[in-house]
Formats: sequence, structure tokens, C-alpha cells
Amino acid sequence: MAATGGDILLVDDDPGLLRLLSIRLNAAGYEVRAVQSGEVALEAVETNRPDLVITDLRMDRMDGMQLLDELNRRCTGLPVLILTAHGTIPEAVSATQEGAVAFLTKPVDKTSLLDHVQRALQLSGSRKSDRSWREAIVSRSASMDELLNQARRLAKTESSVLISGASGTGKELLARAIHRASERTGEFVAVNCAAIPEALLESELFGHAKGAFTGALRERTGLFEHASGGTLFLDEIGDMPLSLQAKLLRVLQERRVRPVGSNSALPIDTRVLSATNHDLDTAMRDGSFREDLYYRLNVLELQMPTLTERREDIPLLVTHKLEELARDSGSAKRFSPGAMELLISAEWPGNVRQLFNLVEKTAALASSPVISVRQVKRALGDQSAALRPFAEAREEFTRSYLIELMRLSQGNVSKAARMAKRNRTDFYRLLSKHRLDAADFKA
Repeated sequence: MAATGGDILLVDDDPGLLRLLSIRLNAAGYEVRAVQSGEVALEAVETNRPDLVITDLRMDRMDGMQLLDELNRRCTGLPVLILTAHGTIPEAVSATQEGAVAFLTKPVDKTSLLDHVQRALQLSGSRKSDRSWREAIVSRSASMDELLNQARRLAKTESSVLISGASGTGKELLARAIHRASERTGEFVAVNCAAIPEALLESELFGHAKGAFTGALRERTGLFEHASGGTLFLDEIGDMPLSLQAKLLRVLQERRVRPVGSNSALPIDTRVLSATNHDLDTAMRDGSFREDLYYRLNVLELQMPTLTERREDIPLLVTHKLEELARDSGSAKRFSPGAMELLISAEWPGNVRQLFNLVEKTAALASSPVISVRQVKRALGDQSAALRPFAEAREEFTRSYLIELMRLSQGNVSKAARMAKRNRTDFYRLLSKHRLDAADFKA
């Protein structure tokens, strides 16, 4: 059978077998996470639910049966395949009675493995785990995972979405990801409302008839019509002039667009995504943004986190950018540990865009493969003098991490401690140190 894709969690305390199965499943088109204990597997499932779990039956501390019981309790409908040696087949049969979809004997035959995996995914109705829709967004933070999960759900609707967030956080990347995850087959068309003069922006969006104004020597198709069947992304919508906001509102209400200088309106099938770095609530109060347009655009809202709110992504983003630069230049660079600490603790008012700019600049100027602390300080300029001590930055990160754990566990301290791989007493001590109360997070 041909693989259809899926996110698989492998659980086995044998590193060699984990590596072998990972290679086979990756080669077949599956995304694989491999862990070496049942406890870690439960944490992995809590943070990012897979489409299928493959677990060994015999493991120390928590065996496959105990893991199966926990998964059945926490993740209803999650399919589980059991791996077993010949001597434990009776136990494996018992496991299928407890809810495992099948069991495989070791050594695992490659063809049998792939057949069972695909059948388990099909029978369970698990979705195809195609992550190509979000491949341009580099992240492993819990806040971004939650945002992307929301975006994936919203992509299947036809509602307008407003993406809020500071400059440089990646709002257009998220809009493109939503379009790719949608059922729309037309183009993704982006326009920056702040970059085009008002007189030209109207023609750009709605098109114009020949002779509509001086210089209109021929008819022009507007972006609304061009994106029909697809998605139109209105970036920096908060900078759109008021007079044009009224015309945009009419298009959204009527689903028809009238080119400048034309007497007829054309029907359109265009989904509108918009983005802003402004506080539109304030803009509505001071009269610079129409309230009725706001509610048309903001049927659904997504808030992009700043880079300082996802500092754990900085090493991943830096590595991604360095790999991209290495492909272009043929010269691989890396940051020294001290330089990376500086990047993690720095303030980033320009967010990911500013970080990528600094990485590119320091990589271009570095005369050796290793980018030093001194080079990063020079690139940061005056900001480096204002950097918080690393210990202080680490304390802030720890508190944010604890808050995220408590939110995910809904105030269950034991569960949060397991996810953090800390004992319960130490975890209570950490909560107390950072002035956090588990009761504040209970559902």
C-alpha cells in the first residue's frame, strides 16, 4: 500500500529499533517523533497529538499496556499499535482487547509495518498530517502551535480573518499558510495598504475602465477580481484611508466589485484576510477606522506573538536562516554558545524580521565559520548595552514556560510536573518561586 502521510509517535526503550523504524516510516512519507519511555510519550501527546502511536509492549517503569490505558483515557480515538516479541503474543492479544488496533511481532517486517500503519490510520479516520501548508513558519513553541492549530481550523471556513501583531512577526506568512490549508484553488494575492497612495490603491483593488482618469489608457483588472476563487490579503489594513474603507465595506457586503469609471459591478468569489499592527479599537474610537468595516474584517481574529514571547524559537529560527544562507553561499556559519545566549536574551522590537537581518549581516561579515559574541554585540549596537543579564532573561523564560505548562495541564500540578520532567515537590517550589497559583489555571 502507498503511504498517505501521518504524524506517528514511536515509543520504545531500544534506541536502535527506534532509529530503524523512524528511517522506514520517514522514507514512506510519515512524520515521526521517537521517544524512549511511556512517560515522555504522554507529554508528547499532550503538546501535539499524533495520528498514531506505535509502542513496545515491554518497557521499564511504564509498559505498553499502561501507556495504552492512559492514552485511551486521555485521547479517545487515538489508534495504538503494539510491538511485541514472540514470547509475549498472548499479552499482545489481550492488548487488542483493551483497544490496541493491532500488534506486530519483532523483528518487524517492513511491508507488514507499513500496511498496518496505513490501515490503522484509515480505520481510525485520522487526518492526513500534511504540514506543507505551514512549512514557511519555523517554530516549536507552544504558543505558535496553538495559533497554527487555530489557523488550520479557520482555513476550512470562508469567513474573513484579521491577523493582528507587531511588524516583523510573520503575519503574511500566516495568511499564506491559511490560504494553502484552505479549499480555495485560486491565487493568493497580497497588497500593502500603507505602501500605495490612496488614488492608486482604489484602482489597484477594484480595477478601472479605460479612460476612467488621466493616464487610464486601457482597462485594468483589480486585485479583487484577480483573486476571485482564491484569497486577497490586505496587509496594514489600519492604514487604509477612510474614503476607501467605505468602498471596501460595500464590496464585502455585496460580493461585487465596481471598477473605477465603470457603470457595472462584477461578481467576485474572493476570501479576504487582513492584517494590522495598529490597535483598531483605538482607531475606531478616534474615528480613523470604520466600526462596521472592522466587524466585517474581524469575523475571526488571530494574534501573532512577538519574538520575545516565543524566545524558545530563536535558536531554531537562527539555524533555519543560517542553513538558507549556506545553501546560497556554499559557506556554513554558526553562532558561538555565548553569541546565541545574547540573541536569546536580546530585545527584538523588529521581531523575526530584525533577527533574520542580524543573522544575515553577521554571517556575511564573519571571517571564520563561528560568529562570536563580539560580532553579535557590534551588530546589536546600543541595544547590547541595554541587554538584561542572562540570568534575568532565563528567569523570565522559566516563568513563561511554567505558565504555559499550567495552562496546558489546566492547573493539574502532577501532570505539569510530568510534562516538565520534574518531581512534584520541585515543581511546587518553582511555582512558589515565580508566584504562580495552580488554582488560577483550573478549567
